[in-house]
Amino acid sequence: MNTRTAPAWSPELEARYAPLAAQLERLIPCMEVPLHLPWIDAINTLKQERGAVIMAHNYQSPEIFYGVADITGDSLALAQQAATCGSDIVVMCGVHFMAESVKVLAPDKTVLIPDMEAGCSLAASITAADVLALRAKHPGIPVVTYVNTSAAVKAVSDSCCTSANAVQVVESVAAEHGVKQVIFLPDRYLGAWVAQQTQLDLILWQGACEVHERFTGIEARHAREQFDAKIVAHPECPPDVLAEADFVGSTTAMGKWLEKAKPERVAMITECSMADNLRNEFPQVEFIKPCNLCPYMKKITLPKIHAVLSDLSNEVVVAPEDIVGARRSLDRMLAVGRRDRV
Repeated sequence: MNTRTAPAWSPELEARYAPLAAQLERLIPCMEVPLHLPWIDAINTLKQERGAVIMAHNYQSPEIFYGVADITGDSLALAQQAATCGSDIVVMCGVHFMAESVKVLAPDKTVLIPDMEAGCSLAASITAADVLALRAKHPGIPVVTYVNTSAAVKAVSDSCCTSANAVQVVESVAAEHGVKQVIFLPDRYLGAWVAQQTQLDLILWQGACEVHERFTGIEARHAREQFDAKIVAHPECPPDVLAEADFVGSTTAMGKWLEKAKPERVAMITECSMADNLRNEFPQVEFIKPCNLCPYMKKITLPKIHAVLSDLSNEVVVAPEDIVGARRSLDRMLAVGRRDRV
């Protein structure tokens, strides 16, 4: 099959995927659904032929998240599940650092990413050389690195953390090293949020997520006042946004909060597809969407997924020394005891 040409639609195809079509019509513009179904069918067929597993991050669009993904979740959860899944081929529908994390925890598997240009502004804000320079400038001070970084950066860090366990990890690492200071990389907003919850002195890097840093406290306040909505924000947002929030947490924690709080109306201050996907799980909640699209996540499309499955292209390769170092940092985080999510 020519992977550049859309597979053919048919009434039989629509009938076979009627439940999925009905689900997607609630989450995306209904006119798009007939365009997606042929690709979904072709991908599912090819996936079975290849014996592959498709993983999709929470920020992936619904036609990917619900249409073709076998495993969904946050970046760390996906990497952990890749290590235990039965397939030798993993297609990561997410950004490049996530695919690297899969390779780190599952080095014997073939890891594919549908678009090699699906990067991350936060991960791109720091290099391994930057970390080594910080270590030289602050000798004896341990480095805790957010998982939204390259494998090379993780490899020269003492421990990784997620947005959910960052406070616990920095305090554990500081206690282990007998210090009151920790270098926290690379998100300055997440770092500032962590600093408010600990007595430690955090040395921050000036990185940021281009999706979350664009939100403002005024937007969050408008959503509350105009729509009487509860505000749920990711800690990568600026402080004035977090000050307006009813809940601040990771993508996984957001879903748990909705399940517990059962708000009538909510504004999700994060990537747009997060709200789209949660709407399927919480149909009783009205989602107000003052959201921003991640241009890198949206590089992942159904035709590109089909293409990499067809020719097994875009394999993600991580240097052996970075696999060893990054695995050590991830294991150090997991040893702290909390396995919550980004």
